[in-house]
Amino acid sequence: MTSGSPHEKTPVELWYGARKHSTQDASLETIPQTLTGVPGKGMKIAIQGEPGSFSHEAAMQLVADAVIVPFSLSADAFNALSQGSVDAAVVPIENSLAGSVSEHFDLLLTHDVKVERETLLRIRHNLIAISGTQIAQIDRVFSHPVALAQCRRFLADHPKMEAFAFYDTAGSVKQLVELRDRHAAAIASEAAAHFYGAQILMAGIEDNPENFTRFFLVRRTRDAIPDPRSNKISLAFSVENRPGTLVAALSELSTGGTNLTKIESRPVHGKPWEYIFYVDCQIRSSDEGARVLEALGPHCVMVKELGRYCEALKEIKTA
Repeated sequence: MTSGSPHEKTPVELWYGARKHSTQDASLETIPQTLTGVPGKGMKIAIQGEPGSFSHEAAMQLVADAVIVPFSLSADAFNALSQGSVDAAVVPIENSLAGSVSEHFDLLLTHDVKVERETLLRIRHNLIAISGTQIAQIDRVFSHPVALAQCRRFLADHPKMEAFAFYDTAGSVKQLVELRDRHAAAIASEAAAHFYGAQILMAGIEDNPENFTRFFLVRRTRDAIPDPRSNKISLAFSVENRPGTLVAALSELSTGGTNLTKIESRPVHGKPWEYIFYVDCQIRSSDEGARVLEALGPHCVMVKELGRYCEALKEIKTA
């Protein structure tokens, strides 16, 4: 994958076996259809990846009539949101098996945006090929590296299938259909198979069924609508590099009875061995979120609220 300035619309170079293929970021004049095949009429939502991806599916779960605008790079999706070309972005922030999507924490910090909602999506991987293909014909499998890693057992049980990393799960299905290669398959969602008219050869090939990804619906700060029922807050903060500062900041959370559910550290660019800490906290009310920010202030060099929203529950959000 080639990369340049996050403000430039550069093509993403893809390799498929020995054949070179490229794709451009989506044009806002050519909006794809929703997963139901009916053109969306609601807000324009940017995603990283192709139509039919898990991000597409999560966006439709969050906003049923959304118009999906796909981008090759997450940075481009955030830039489109900041510039007002789209109304929102839906991004994966954490997978129950693979962990956090670190790049998206950085993008949330550096853009004037807020998390408005979250959802959990059950990730079910499928072996997909063009119609009429038999599983015995497959000798190459393409997908995103995370998807390949989550299907190690299936790939080990089929040693004839050589795995190749691709930039996107749904993108691997899209190119598979374009090239009409009966010796190749993709690992992606059921939605991707339906969207591109491909065939599922084997469903549910992931190693662990407890595979969920948490997605954020992100909007420009001025457009985000606070939910008065909010019971969760996401924050970013930094502390001085001296003994006890992080402990003091975290103690403020426990003193007020706030439940810390996640903490993640990311390096500060250009400042070796300095870190930004990202935390999620359960709160009893939206007002408690404001008190958390106020309590952290004296102990931190920087504090930014990333969003106050309702927590998504696995037993409800299993689509």
